[in-house]
Amino acid sequence: MTRSPLRRRALSSVALAGLALVLAGTATAAADTYPSRALRIVVPYPTGGFNDTLGRLVAAKLHEAWGQPVIVENKPGAGTQIGSAAVARAPADGYTLLVVQFPFAANPWLYKRLPYDTVKDFTPVILAGRSPMLLVVNAGSSLRSVADVLAAARARPGSLNYGTSGDGSSNHLAMERFTGMTGVKMTPVPYKGSTPLLTDLAGGQVGLAFDAFPHALPFIQSGKIRPLAIADAQRSALMPELPTVAEAGVPGYDVSSWHGFVVPAGTPRAVVDKLNAQLDAILAMEDVRKVFRQQGVVPDGGSQEAFRGFIAGQMDLWKQVVRQAGIAPQ
Repeated sequence: MTRSPLRRRALSSVALAGLALVLAGTATAAADTYPSRALRIVVPYPTGGFNDTLGRLVAAKLHEAWGQPVIVENKPGAGTQIGSAAVARAPADGYTLLVVQFPFAANPWLYKRLPYDTVKDFTPVILAGRSPMLLVVNAGSSLRSVADVLAAARARPGSLNYGTSGDGSSNHLAMERFTGMTGVKMTPVPYKGSTPLLTDLAGGQVGLAFDAFPHALPFIQSGKIRPLAIADAQRSALMPELPTVAEAGVPGYDVSSWHGFVVPAGTPRAVVDKLNAQLDAILAMEDVRKVFRQQGVVPDGGSQEAFRGFIAGQMDLWKQVVRQAGIAPQ
């Protein structure tokens, strides 16, 4: 018997509805049993530093909460591309997480070809925290304020030099945003990381720099460098006397380094929700927040949608800064 087109469409609709119910049931079942084995947190940085601390701190807390082993793997290299690509290729089952930071949003504009698609290959889980950037100088510098920096840069364009952790690094792009908003010219001096940069700043070999709070704090505490301003939208509770860059003469300036977690795209929504809820609870723990504060990081948290929107905003910002600065993708 030949079925009519209308009947065929009706049967097709019923089949699709049935398939949707089966898939929904499968996703719910996966969340109910998740996690049933070891998890892996990939940190695309070397050991040491806050991203590594974050990965290991969260791993310990997840193990306590869920009773499953949580392995931390450091996969540094190529501006976080090696570790990020490894997670992009991992099964989308919630058992592999990636610690992400500033390069996650900036790399699409700094490299011609990435071994992954930042938007399509990952699902955001949660924003873990933010590390305000500090504008710092040598402790003996004659520069005592943002106004002094601007005056010196305008008096002799290009004579002031500033340290970076390499082309396209967070402190490089933070300064490019600063010079772009103020119209001053300064000369970048690239280093292989924050430690050699801040060591030379402490020794007077370079004039000034932006760097993340956790990197600069030990040098500030030792009296070797001096902060002029914080590059956040508001003052820090750790240094309430320190003005923001916006307050000090550059209205609208706001740059923070940040840290979060993503998983491979396609991870079941119920599993992502479960991860988000548990990580949000971990970020609210006082002992966790204490570690954050000790390293100059402001704890965050919230929904995956909020983090998705935050990443989109960061990508838009650094696309604009990279293009205005004329930085050619590698």
